[in-house]
Amino acid sequence: MGKEFKIAVISGDGIGPEIVAEAKKVLNRVAEVYGHTFHFTDVLMGGAAIDKTGEPLPQETIDNCKASDAVLMGSIGGDPNTSPWYKLSPEKRPEAGLLRIRKELGLFANLRPALLYPELKSACPLKETAAEKGFDLVMVRELTGGLYFGARRTEEVNGERVATDTLVYSESEIRRVAVKAFEIARARAATKAGVTPKVTSIDKANVLDSSRLWRDVLNKVSADYPDVTLEHMLVDNCAMQLVLNPAQFDVVVTENMFGDILSDEASMITGSIGMLPSASLNESSLGLYEPSGGSAPDIAGKGIANPLATILSAAMLLRYSLGLSKEADAVEEAVRKTLADGFRTKDIAGDANDEAITVTGTAGMGDAVAERI
Repeated sequence: MGKEFKIAVISGDGIGPEIVAEAKKVLNRVAEVYGHTFHFTDVLMGGAAIDKTGEPLPQETIDNCKASDAVLMGSIGGDPNTSPWYKLSPEKRPEAGLLRIRKELGLFANLRPALLYPELKSACPLKETAAEKGFDLVMVRELTGGLYFGARRTEEVNGERVATDTLVYSESEIRRVAVKAFEIARARAATKAGVTPKVTSIDKANVLDSSRLWRDVLNKVSADYPDVTLEHMLVDNCAMQLVLNPAQFDVVVTENMFGDILSDEASMITGSIGMLPSASLNESSLGLYEPSGGSAPDIAGKGIANPLATILSAAMLLRYSLGLSKEADAVEEAVRKTLADGFRTKDIAGDANDEAITVTGTAGMGDAVAERI
């Protein structure tokens, strides 16, 4: 018997409305095939919200998101060099809405899968040996602590300016993101026969007290997951290993700033950021799902943006917030079939003269995925 769910939709700016429309198209196809009902509520955030309300995140949007089972989002922001939004004070700019909604919804764990599809190996910037092995990993980044949220100040000392940023983590902040990482590793292994789940924890424990606490808490959480292998790796080594042998990783968990940097590195070795979904989760089932790329205002309205990252984000929404794993698998398999059948948007087309490749637009790619569910 089908189920009913409420999904708040933030289409956002730039290419956001175009790519979100394709994700909704795919979700509607899932609803049709599996007998579910998705109630979509369109709400405003970012530049679109500024234009209509003067605020990057209206209270109405917050209330609607909290009353929903999940939030699907496009891209936020515009060109800082030309958009009037960036003449506003920082707290009134589009990205301020993103920071605030994370806080309002209690989103503390950011998930960014990095998967190299066999059909896109030629786009991988790594040498052939690494690309041939392939990789399928998930970066889990702590989202609300660390340097980005610690106290900061700039003051004059002995005639020169001195800037201070504070890196603070509590045991409870570390524990909750560690639990998410172990649960995800266990769930991923359940879908892969003969695979031992593994969590790689990234820190700088040879230097930082916060990292030594991080490592100690990870070890304690690991005791509750005897079926999951835990390894520790220093952040500088991880940066090297991601380009040397990304196939060694399963689930990678780390603090905010390290995760910000490493997840971008992991995204680029897949060959196109247009393929990369993401999820931000809180301690309940509510999550916010968005593509990893930006709003790409230079191609907005041209119908050429790659919607696959947003479609795959919708698959994560099905899996992590709605508990519909079978349906999530169906979306991910439909994306694989679409690529295997030769459909490409411009950013992943490679040699467009290849007769096996069909270069299509945003809507055409959404249609192709929906047809394969």
